[in-house]
Amino acid sequence: MGVAIVSVRELGRRFDASAPLLQRLLTRAPRRFVNAVDGVSFDVEEGTTFAIVGESGCGKSTVTRLVAGLDTPTHGEVRCLNRTGNPLHMQMVFQDPVGSLNARWRVGRSIAEPMSSALPVAARDKRVVELLEIVGLKSSDAMKFPQEFSGGQRQRIAIARALAGEADVLLLDEPTSALDVSVQAQVLNLLKDLQDRLGLTYIFISHNLAVVRYMADRLAIMYLGRIVEEGPAEVLFEAPAHPYTRQLLDTVPDVDNPRRNREPQAFDIPSPLNLPTGCTFHPRCPLATDVCRRQRPVLRNRPNGSRVACHAVAD
Repeated sequence: MGVAIVSVRELGRRFDASAPLLQRLLTRAPRRFVNAVDGVSFDVEEGTTFAIVGESGCGKSTVTRLVAGLDTPTHGEVRCLNRTGNPLHMQMVFQDPVGSLNARWRVGRSIAEPMSSALPVAARDKRVVELLEIVGLKSSDAMKFPQEFSGGQRQRIAIARALAGEADVLLLDEPTSALDVSVQAQVLNLLKDLQDRLGLTYIFISHNLAVVRYMADRLAIMYLGRIVEEGPAEVLFEAPAHPYTRQLLDTVPDVDNPRRNREPQAFDIPSPLNLPTGCTFHPRCPLATDVCRRQRPVLRNRPNGSRVACHAVAD
């Protein structure tokens, strides 16, 4: 086991989803809240990639924002300390490379922004050139504007800007989902290369299981704000235990068996405003029993190094 430099414990975030005050007064409607993240715990080891996977709206991006300090948790804690006990430097790479760069700033200025203001201008410019070359761009690109680059090049610029802050941990929120497939591969290979060269730690958010399988050392599956299964990536891909994980993996195209028979799933996705009692997955689960409807399962350790929150697996 390596050194856990990011520790998340019972993290939760509740959002007010109530109608405007006047409308509530007229309709006598109560206030309504959404638990976007509910009791999430995990550790991220130094130099590894920890991936969080789930459907849209499951809370994975909210977890990332909470870890990054961009949002305040309702409860729980996040500890980010290196092996000597000092605070980590964390930077975020967002999903949209267009929206994350200022169109009015030249690329060199955007990359230099996280650098210390005490750094001399000459040293700052030299560092910008180094970072551009590290991510596979040219030194002359520093004088260009973001709109002069392709989507993949813009994401490289965003990665260079994250590295400019001397980051120990990069929080990657669907960093390739807005890119073409061929460009995705280039950016993913760049991230792998940077991790090997610089010893970076990644928290990787995605709904693309093929991307996650290539990148992740450890994997967490989220459903409606909670982690339902977590463990080594190879274990979850080869021997998934939770029914939701199995359903997710069943959606991945199989090159060796493209016409395999898959049982169609008929279900209604629960509303986050009105979650089912007990296990929130039981309305969609083929293994659900009465205890699933009454009692919320907790994550239990398994011999293969994973954790699963499922009554059927426990039994």
